[in-house]
Amino acid sequence: MPKPVPSAKKPQDAAAPRPIPEFEGVHDVWPRGDRLHAVRRAAAAYRERFVQQGRIHAVRSFDIAAAPYPTRFGFHGAALAVNPFVSIVNRMLAVQFHGFDGEPKTLVWEPTVAAGTAQAPFYAQLKRLAGDFLADHVFARYYQDPDTVLPSCGLRAEDVDFVSFDHLHVQDVRMIMGSTSTISGERVPRESLFPRAQLLVHRKELGTFESMHPMQWAWYVDGGMDGVPGERITAFDGDVELGVGVSLLWTPGHTDGNHSLVLNTPDGVWVSSENGISADNWQPELSRIPGVRRHAAFYGREVVPNANTLEDSLDQYDSMVKEKTLADPSRRDPRWLQILPSSELARFKRQWPVLPGFTHGGLNYGELTLADGGR
Repeated sequence: MPKPVPSAKKPQDAAAPRPIPEFEGVHDVWPRGDRLHAVRRAAAAYRERFVQQGRIHAVRSFDIAAAPYPTRFGFHGAALAVNPFVSIVNRMLAVQFHGFDGEPKTLVWEPTVAAGTAQAPFYAQLKRLAGDFLADHVFARYYQDPDTVLPSCGLRAEDVDFVSFDHLHVQDVRMIMGSTSTISGERVPRESLFPRAQLLVHRKELGTFESMHPMQWAWYVDGGMDGVPGERITAFDGDVELGVGVSLLWTPGHTDGNHSLVLNTPDGVWVSSENGISADNWQPELSRIPGVRRHAAFYGREVVPNANTLEDSLDQYDSMVKEKTLADPSRRDPRWLQILPSSELARFKRQWPVLPGFTHGGLNYGELTLADGGR
């Protein structure tokens, strides 16, 4: 029998996420072609209001680790490749903004703990097949752990208000939010990396841990939510706003509870998710990766999803259109949209010819400050 997932607190106060009315009911529209049009219209309408609310105070990104990833998954089988694996770089974002209660807030997005990721069935089995050297030194690179990032830029872990991931593939949440149960092989339960933070998670993503489907199993850490205190979890439904210039948009398809981070910055709107692993996924017509542009043109598609689970490929397609509609053109190259993959395709030579047509490489706006105004 599956272990019960901790019950999550329901948002009630002014600092909690608030729903976005523009998206109300769009995922229920039928037939599916009409749903895509409804999603696009709703995203355009919300974008107009979102940019008028104001901008975030600051955001910085930090490379955490590069992990191996099957090439055929990254581009829905479209990429013609020599190497069966590429590497994707996970980045953690620290975002500071004002909540709708008027108070300064800090969100940490994607604070992946590599030791937990290694326990996901896909990576555990890959390591057994490929061996330690290939798995740990050729395909993977480790840059830093989340708990070392904030002190390196003058912030304190206790100043973090929110933690969130676009979805919980390969995450051992116990290592991030703490747990009352002990991880196998360890002697005591984990303490939270962010002692005051709430984990923001879509209710459908949280529900996946209650009963795992075989098509989902390989990508979720077994027991990864065990003992995580329910009072540390804020579950939400649909699309929500966190504060001025920060929203979490429900973008189902890659997983049932997938959601995307949307930020309003001095360079316009940015979106971050793992619906794609490269800018090429959202704009295949510009891609130089062999096969990607031709695949999209042949099937008459404007996006090429990152497809390791295919929980619902039609929903994922709609979600990527939703992201494209929100994002502004890049200031570095206006042909490309400001969509930052939460795990971005690396430019390692061994991956040739599967190299990204454009790499965003992270975000850096403003200056992160302590909650009391210090640095």
